[in-house]
Amino acid sequence: MIPDQRETPAAVSGGADKFDDDHYPAYTMGRAADMLGATQNFLRSLDEAGLITPQRSAGGHRRYSRHQLRIAARVRELVDQGTAIDAACRIVSLEDRLHEVQRQNDELRTAD
Repeated sequence: MIPDQRETPAAVSGGADKFDDDHYPAYTMGRAADMLGATQNFLRSLDEAGLITPQRSAGGHRRYSRHQLRIAARVRELVDQGTAIDAACRIVSLEDRLHEVQRQNDELRTAD
């Protein structure tokens, strides 16, 4: 159910904000694997490689965010092109670091 537009932000905060939060762990391992067209073992291997660390539900089940699924999709793309999974994880990690440094550089340039 969509909250009534007349409710105050405090009345809907916490619930509605989760829909917009890219880091909210909304997807189960099974659903995440289906969305990626991958196996659950593929997702476990990304966790073991330290590339993505899913949150755990109260029952200990892995839960993934949209941000983590985008990272996994990029690794899957590289693996599908023939890159070994450990190399794909390293490439994605370096791409992420490069993006962050570029963002910081842009911030410093605009601050001048």
